[in-house]
Parts: sequence; C-alpha cells; structure tokens
Amino acid sequence: MRNKIGMAAVVATSVALLAACSSGTSSDESSMTSSPAASDTSSAIDASGAKLTIWTDENRQPAIEAAAKTFEAETGATVELVVKNFDDIRSDFLAQVPTGEGPDITIGAHDWLGAFVEGGVVNTVDLGTNADKFSSVAVQAMSYNGQVYGMPYSTEAVALIQNTDLVGEDAPATFDDMIQKGVDSGVKYPFCINVNGEVGDGYTMYPLQTSFGAPVFVQDASGSYTTEVGMGGANGEAFAKWLGENGEKGKGYISTTIDYATANELFNSGKCAYTVAGPWALSSYTDVNFKVNPVPSAGGETAAPFVGVQGFYVSSQSANALLANEFLTNYIATPEAMQALYDADPRLPAFEGVDTSTAPFPDAIAGFQASAEQGVPMPNIPQMGSVWDYWNAAESKIIKGADPVKTWDKMITDLTAALQG
Repeated sequence: MRNKIGMAAVVATSVALLAACSSGTSSDESSMTSSPAASDTSSAIDASGAKLTIWTDENRQPAIEAAAKTFEAETGATVELVVKNFDDIRSDFLAQVPTGEGPDITIGAHDWLGAFVEGGVVNTVDLGTNADKFSSVAVQAMSYNGQVYGMPYSTEAVALIQNTDLVGEDAPATFDDMIQKGVDSGVKYPFCINVNGEVGDGYTMYPLQTSFGAPVFVQDASGSYTTEVGMGGANGEAFAKWLGENGEKGKGYISTTIDYATANELFNSGKCAYTVAGPWALSSYTDVNFKVNPVPSAGGETAAPFVGVQGFYVSSQSANALLANEFLTNYIATPEAMQALYDADPRLPAFEGVDTSTAPFPDAIAGFQASAEQGVPMPNIPQMGSVWDYWNAAESKIIKGADPVKTWDKMITDLTAALQG
C-alpha cells in the first residue's frame, strides 16, 4: 500500500504515534481477596476506603481515567490521577518515592528502570493472566536482573522507509540488495541515514551494527543486560570496517554531512531512495509515497534496532502495593484498556489485538511494529549513559575516514575503562 498523506494528517498521526516503557504493604491489603478478572464484578475485591494515586501525562489521562472509574465502581477504592509533564516524572519519582510522597503507580519509559531499581523506588509487577499478550521485547525492556518491574503498553523503533515510486514496496533482502535497487533507480542518493552531523548517531545506526553480532552490552539468558561491553572483538571490528567502507573515504553511502533534517529533506524530495528513521520522522514525508519495512542486514545477522517502551511502574513505598498490582493486572492489562490507551495516544501497541486500522497509514504502523519485533530493548542499565559520547564519536571518525579497527578498539578500551572507573 502506498502512503501519500497531507500535512495535517501526517502531523497529527506522527505526533500521536510518539507524542516522541517491594516492601511497603498495608493492613488493608491483608483483607483483600484476589479477583480473576475485572469484568467479573461478583468476584471483585473489596477495597473500600483504600486510595491509589497515579501519575500520568495529559495524553494518557483519558484512558487511565476510564479504567480508574471501572476500578472504583467494582472495588470501592478511590483513584486520584495527578497529571504531570512527562519530562518531569522520572526525576520527581526518584526524589519523592523515598520520602513517601510519591504515587502508587506512575507511567514512564523503560530506560528509567535501571535508575529506579538502583534507587530502590520500584516494585516488581505481575502481568496477570494476559501476560502472553504482551510483546516479548516490551516485557524484556521492562525487566531487570530477570524480574519484571513494569507493565508495558507501547513500543517504538526505527525502521527502513523506502520511496515506493523509486524502488517499489518489497523489502530488500540485504543492505547490498537495497543499495543496488537504490542505484538502479537513478537517484543521487541510493540510501541516506542520519549521522547527526559530525557528532555521530549510534542509535539510528544500531540495527546495522547488530547485524554484525556486535551488541552494545551483552544480555544474559533472561534477556537482562549485563555491564559487559558486547561490541568489541572481531564482530565489532567487522562492523567498523564495513562502516569505513561505506563512509566518506569509501563508497560514500554514509556521510557526516547528513543530519536528521537533511536526511528527511532528501527523502521527501525524492533524491534519496531509502532512509532509516522512526515514526517521529513521518511528518516530514508529505510529498512522497513510502513503505515501512524492517532494516535489512548488512552483516548477515538480524538487524535489530533499539526498542523504546513505555508502561507503568509501582512504587516500592506504596501503602497499597497489592491494590496497585490489582489495578494494573485486571484493569490495564485488558483489551479494552489497551485499546483506550492507543485511542488516546496512538503509540505502537505492545499488547496483542489493539486495533490500529483507524490510523491514516496503518501499513506504516505495521512496518514499525515488525521492526520493533526483531529489535532489542535499549539498555535500561545506568551504565548506558556513559556509552553515547565514546560510541558516537568513534563512528563519526570512522565515517570520516579514520582507521576503522584502531578507532573502534580504542573506543572499546576507553569505554570499558570509564565503566570500570
């Protein structure tokens, strides 16, 4: 399906797509009996007199409010929704939970989790009887050291976006196949990708790196990230060599002259056949027919992009932790509530069965979801914050023509030392 959409529709939809994942219990909880399903009012718990405080942003407020009203009617509990600026929630939660002033539940991003666990401010959560309906990568993102600490509801990831008038709708089999189709189309730029100028952009480049088997950190058997750097050694060096070969002193397909705005302009004007971007870029593509597919492999393994996830956390200091889990398990982890969350703020759903057909370009949503399903969670460990400067700078230098192996290996050495220090 071709997707050529007007400015108003694409802006509305792209903003909607992203609007861009313990100890305390009270005596009230000991008297509560569990409920198998929120819709079964005859077996709902009796939580009369209990109160839950939930932090949300303005976008998600209507959907949470609807679930809260049903919860109040069926349990007798009271729910207070506090609407906050999303950008303030992480720091406020870390600061207020230890003092007992925070909420019972908050909405948040999955990459906050490492700081939340290290700060002792979150409890584990139970995904309930609908656990198998959640995207596996989303559950991984909300997990830490093998335990699930958040209930996911949405995902996001970059994907391949292609000009269907130039190269058709079929997904290229490999990176080389993609380049050849782009060359055959006759455009000046067979492929363009945001490198963030001379700063570097390991995030956007990541699916190409993982296709060489060079993850930023090693994951354990449970899928949780360790602090062991995984992009060193032969696989990392192979990616670095490939990056140099396709950089400014090589074939020229990847260049530090291309930043986010430039890549979008080239693609939208029909001068570039393929690009890699997230749903947040769709508002720039008003003049082009496009299709979204997973990123093709450059190194032989699956091209796995970073996946961002949003969801719900339960405070470790909640006086009603059991009740908070009841709300999430039986009133949020339901088809009705997840649909309401999508309808209120249409991010890529992490829950099976959400109807996305009302979007102006549902095929784009399907493409981004397919990309996310073959992706990996962006690391939620605190050490990830130390990676970006070293990593981005090394990629930028290699793209500009620096020795790939020496530059990459020095980055690994410096990064490892910084993490150990």
